[in-house]
Amino acid sequence: MSTEAKFGTNVAINGSRLWDSLMEMAKIGATPKGGVCRLALTDLDKQSRDLFVTWCRDAGCTITVDAIGNIFARRPGRNNALPPILMGSHLDSQPTGGKFDGVYGVLAGLEVVRTLNDLNYQTEAPIEVVAWTNEEGSRFAPAMVASGVFAGTFDLEYGLSRKDLDGKTMGEELARIGYAGDAPIRGRDLGAYFEAHIEQGPILEAEDKIIGVVTDCQGQRWYEVTFTGQEAHAGPTPMSRRRDALLGAARVVDAVNRIGLEHAPLACATVGLMQIHPNSRNVIPGRVFFTVDFRHPDDAVLAEMDAKLRNAVTRVAQEIGLETEFEQIWYYAPVKFDAGCVDAVRGAVAELGYSNRDMVSGAGHDACYLARVTPTSMIFIPCVDGISHNEIEHAHPEWCEAGCNVLLRAVVAKADAT
Repeated sequence: MSTEAKFGTNVAINGSRLWDSLMEMAKIGATPKGGVCRLALTDLDKQSRDLFVTWCRDAGCTITVDAIGNIFARRPGRNNALPPILMGSHLDSQPTGGKFDGVYGVLAGLEVVRTLNDLNYQTEAPIEVVAWTNEEGSRFAPAMVASGVFAGTFDLEYGLSRKDLDGKTMGEELARIGYAGDAPIRGRDLGAYFEAHIEQGPILEAEDKIIGVVTDCQGQRWYEVTFTGQEAHAGPTPMSRRRDALLGAARVVDAVNRIGLEHAPLACATVGLMQIHPNSRNVIPGRVFFTVDFRHPDDAVLAEMDAKLRNAVTRVAQEIGLETEFEQIWYYAPVKFDAGCVDAVRGAVAELGYSNRDMVSGAGHDACYLARVTPTSMIFIPCVDGISHNEIEHAHPEWCEAGCNVLLRAVVAKADAT
């Protein structure tokens, strides 16, 4: 039986309640420009976790936390022996993040639970709302490490040993904020996973579409590069005798941009972080650390981009006389989401009559790791001007409501199909 037959086309989530929850959560770590700074496992992240847990308990959910800090809020089904249907995302943010990235998917999942409570409707299989730890990777690299541990891509020891720039580990910080749980990381069956998210790009808004039906996710490679030359006085040192580490980094930044353009329009290539030593206006930089982020939906193209980057780093180091440290710190292959879950999203969109289009996600998401262990799909809604990872990131209330309505129907369809 379709969700339309069960609910009727007029059944919907409470959009005002969802919006109010988003705005209440956005007060935690609020920034002057209207965004949030809620880095993973900080005191502000703890506050957001505490609020989420309180709301879930108020909605009648049972809370468990695993050893990497992932939070699961379970609403029982008629047959609790069945594998649960999961939905969620993350609560942590970038240093200058927005109100919607990640948190929308978590609170949309909570709103599904609240709506089912309002309807006094019990799904056949249990459903769970999950908040994944450290999706952003802005404090502890790599990104999505906790969902990666959950999916078996990383082992627990690797995840807990990730360090921030101050040398603090994820394990230490989980214990400090009280979210080092004791629930098993793996070992239970899952029915499916759905993640609602802002698009973080301009396509949906530009094409006047309300919903993106996500079929695939780009692969990614992250690199860390250090060039070491020689610090010297900016005045007496002739140009011909300099071993300028920043000059080397600048040339590689240009090479990274050219690599991205050579594989356009699907490739993305970014240098997003750089640390210069000694960072003094009249000293030639002796050491520069920087990161590279490559993305493409074709694994073979990612491999070509990798080879070009390695060649560029080697060539530049030889030209300037620099020592090099080069490491690929993170890689995941492109992901094709489960056809059955994608169809569940399409079916919900059709019932609701929303404008939509198929999409490949340009950003990495926890769903990319969950797809390795359970049928998975994503639901995108637009964000204004395609802007994300920015304090001015914004999604209109009607977009948030529409995506959550799709999530409700897709989750119920899966939970009742088992």
